Amino acid sequence: MNANQRLDKRELILAKGAEVMTRRGYHGAGVQEIVQAAGVPKGSFYHYFASKEDFAVQALQQVYGPRLQRYAEALGNPALTPRERILGYYAELVGHFAHQEKREYHCFIGSLSFEMAELSPRLGAEIDAILQRSADILQHCLEQAQAAGELAMDEDCSNLASFIASAWQGALTRLKVASNSQVLDDFLQRLQRLLQA
Repeated sequence: MNANQRLDKRELILAKGAEVMTRRGYHGAGVQEIVQAAGVPKGSFYHYFASKEDFAVQALQQVYGPRLQRYAEALGNPALTPRERILGYYAELVGHFAHQEKREYHCFIGSLSFEMAELSPRLGAEIDAILQRSADILQHCLEQAQAAGELAMDEDCSNLASFIASAWQGALTRLKVASNSQVLDDFLQRLQRLLQA
């Protein structure tokens, strides 16, 4: 097996295993179920991951690395005003979730946060780092909105970014519980009001 095949197999396990863990939770997703979803023998799992915790950390990085990059690109788009970037990005996300057949299955980081952040310091630190990076990206765009006169000059952009990020995670949690996209529409409506100068 060459290096590309090994990388492909690792990425396959990460992708399929993250889907299983998102749906069933950390404790509900056994290694056997993860490798079955990926169509690989159990030994392959332990070839790439020291433990289920190690897998979860790497899966978070695999899933959220590209998402954070897309977030940064969307909130840095020079063709739109900073306010348009933020509202457009979240409107697109709301549309995405509203059209999912199984909406409750889509917040990997939220599922792991509630179940494992306190039990696994390593996972907790990775979750916190991802959420903080997301808030930092948003804060930078809010500061640009402030400089452009789209946001009040006395607004605390760090606090606002933290609030919006937390509100979004809360909305996704409600979505998982109720499987009703109204909560996301409510989030978007309030976000529009928050971002008025």
